[in-house]
Order: sequence, then C-alpha cells, then structure tokens
Amino acid sequence: MGRAANVAPVTDTFNRVARSRTPPYNPIVMGKPPIKITCECGEANDVAYGERWRCERCHRSWNTEQIPPEEYAGLLRRIRRCRLEAFGLAAILAAILVPLIVVVSPSFIFMTPIIAAAWLFLYLPRWRRRVRVAARSAPRWELHPE
Repeated sequence: MGRAANVAPVTDTFNRVARSRTPPYNPIVMGKPPIKITCECGEANDVAYGERWRCERCHRSWNTEQIPPEEYAGLLRRIRRCRLEAFGLAAILAAILVPLIVVVSPSFIFMTPIIAAAWLFLYLPRWRRRVRVAARSAPRWELHPE
C-alpha cells in the first residue's frame, strides 16, 4: 500500500483548446472569408479583404487590396450559392413535411427522424465535399509586400 500513483503532470492546455496567436475565423465578426497570407519568412495570418497585415518577424507589410475585387466577389458568390443550396433544400423539406403533419396525419411526424438521418448522413457529406471543392478551386493570388 505504500506505492503512489504514476500521474502525468498537468499542463496549461490540459482539457482545453490550445490557443493560437490569431483567433479562428468567426463569420459574425469578420463577415467575409479571410485571406491567408504567408510571408516570405514563413509567418502566416488570416486577414480580411481590404486590410493590411504587417509581419511581426520581418516587418513586411501586405495589402489584400492587391486582389482584384471581381475575383474575390466571384469567390463570395460561389460560397454563398453553396450555403443557399443547403438552406433552400431544408426549407423545401420543411414546407413539405409540416403540412403533411398538420393537415394530413400527425403520424407523419415519425418520418422526421428518418429525414433528419438522411439529411445528416447522405446529403451533408456530399454538400461539404462540394463546398470544399469550391473553396479549393478558388484562385490563388500572389501578393507583393509594400
């Protein structure tokens, strides 16, 4: 009974998300998707369109206004179209299912978990793949430091 437990020391990040220097993309605060700028020295940061970023290591300044506005607007349109597609399909499903439950028979409510499972396991993975393809096919811009 004289042996102590072998326990690992507690670290600052134990059971918590490790904090990075730059916060993750928050669509409510930033609005539009960020542009990832990687400096020639290796430092990287996410910057909103139209803003400048100064590298903390080498002090180079990068301006996202060098990106053509029509190309960035095209990217925003593609992403918005993908989001609207998902919301539109959800609205159509709700517009069909709610009247069936209310007007025809309340037993149609038992279809809700089946439809939700189909949405979650069949539709969303395909939708996410399409969104990723749209994001990956976005143009890459070569910015020059100021």
